[in-house]
Amino acid sequence: MAGIVSSAPVGVENLVYAILNEGETSTYGTPALVSPAINVKINPKSNSETLYADNRAVETVSNLGEVDVEIETQDLPLEVQAALLGHKLDTTTKVMSYEADDMAPYVAIGFKVKKGNGKYRYVWLLKGKFSEPEEEHSTQENKTKFQTPKLKGTFLTREDGKWKYTADEDSGFKEGASWFNKVYAPVVA
Repeated sequence: MAGIVSSAPVGVENLVYAILNEGETSTYGTPALVSPAINVKINPKSNSETLYADNRAVETVSNLGEVDVEIETQDLPLEVQAALLGHKLDTTTKVMSYEADDMAPYVAIGFKVKKGNGKYRYVWLLKGKFSEPEEEHSTQENKTKFQTPKLKGTFLTREDGKWKYTADEDSGFKEGASWFNKVYAPVVA
């Protein structure tokens, strides 16, 4: 097609989170950095049904279900774990307390994906909860092997039906400088 300029993704950066205000459907706290991003994996689940009539498929419908998200970062600071997983971090001693009834809040996550042409794709996932990460620690050997944390979450559609916003610089999007100031919301005229 003429006029479409596109390029393949080559990297992910600026992974942030914002807590969805309790009892609200689309207002969030101020975005904060998770940690330098290594990988973001988004796996939407959908259900499809096909209607058969006159001995053939005549109609099909797909519905979005939950969206599995996995983030891998350089580190997962205790402050971020407390915010994303609902734990208590003592501000004086800097010791985190893990309790069986800690509840992770709903959050949005945002990031940008660098493309091969130097332009960016901007993304916000709007409502999800993360679960306790697996931990594995290995001894240091004669060759350094980094041990980076992965956090898994389940994202859903908000009450307004929205679950994600995406914008591409190479399609004319020009507001990348302010994308991470707050969770994106379209301007209503």
